[in-house]
Amino acid sequence: MSSSPPVRAVVRALELLQALNRQPVSTLDALHVQTRIPKSTLVRLLQTFEGEGMVRHAPQHGAYFLTSGVRSLSCGYHSEPLIVESAAPLMDEFTLRAKWPMALAVLENSAMVVRYSTIPLSPLAMRHSTINVKLSLVSRAIGRAYLAFCPPEQQAALLRAVEESLTPEDEAVHDREALQRVLNGVKDAGYALRDTQFWPATNTLAVPLFDAHGVTASLGMTFFSSTMKPDEAVRRYLEDLQAIASRLSDRLRAHQAPI
Repeated sequence: MSSSPPVRAVVRALELLQALNRQPVSTLDALHVQTRIPKSTLVRLLQTFEGEGMVRHAPQHGAYFLTSGVRSLSCGYHSEPLIVESAAPLMDEFTLRAKWPMALAVLENSAMVVRYSTIPLSPLAMRHSTINVKLSLVSRAIGRAYLAFCPPEQQAALLRAVEESLTPEDEAVHDREALQRVLNGVKDAGYALRDTQFWPATNTLAVPLFDAHGVTASLGMTFFSSTMKPDEAVRRYLEDLQAIASRLSDRLRAHQAPI
């Protein structure tokens, strides 16, 4: 019995969903490169997915990402896109109000990787984009905010992995006593700051995010060192960052709670 040829529109729709699932945030150009689907067709498909509540378009970022609507397909949805979907409007609102750029990062191997950033909304950003940029666990604020709240076994395993790094920003891992003092201070205070010897023109204030299993990501706000001292950044913005982190953590825990 001969089979009918595949329905091209359906094949393309599935290819697009698969491409969207490979990255938490995707641009139209990136989707075109991955799928080779014409951009005009991609736009129509993305608009269709958006209309069905499966994709969100952030025009100011030129980006698309999956939403919780894809759970109706029973695949392609996990904690990372949920974090991005939940965090994006809260981070955007903060940057529009406070002007400083924010970044959300998750663990990948032995570094934190930025999955969402409000740089396009900030008049005070020094870089054009940080999406998918890797950040050190031991010297960057976002890395320290994550590492300090890991269980001891996970923290030790991550530090062993960082020891293999040749990146200058990871050299602090070789002075375990000093690093442990930093991490203990972060955990006691509830926030982290960047090692000032790296990128001294700016600093970052970061806080952890939690799901039902423990720390799952971290959130940071970057500011000019010449404009604001760390103590002032903590006084002015820590409460805002912790409020955003608390709302996101509550949503992640609720999503994982048994029905």
